Amino acid sequence: MPLITFEGSEGCGKSTQVKRLASRLEKCGIAAAPFREPGGTAIGEAIRHLLQHSEENHAMTPETELLLFEASRSQLVREKIQPAMQRGEWVICDRFFDSTTVYQGAARHLDRGLVKKLNAFAIGDCIPDLTFVLDIDRTIA
Repeated sequence: MPLITFEGSEGCGKSTQVKRLASRLEKCGIAAAPFREPGGTAIGEAIRHLLQHSEENHAMTPETELLLFEASRSQLVREKIQPAMQRGEWVICDRFFDSTTVYQGAARHLDRGLVKKLNAFAIGDCIPDLTFVLDIDRTIA
């Protein structure tokens, strides 16, 4: 079954589009499994909180940030995405490895080869069939 991802900057509408697509598929009789990154599992949500809301996250190194994102993704793939696909559900993700490539690779200046290897390790054979990149002016988002 397909794995569809949505990418884009903060506030561009990724979450909205994931919900809309999942709802539309369900109305057409197609089982859909929407997820977000980081998150989607108990471990992923704990990592999400650490990355986004922890008082200590200002001291987090780019390397630690990268590994936490990859840990969350690996858990999501194995615990939720692969089983959903095996059940015949269409999987729709609000962010996936492209975000890590941009935010940790380019923006945080980490070695892109390393980021690519860690992305591949985290996702295994779960490569998106389709990725939508929502490119909206930051003043609108």
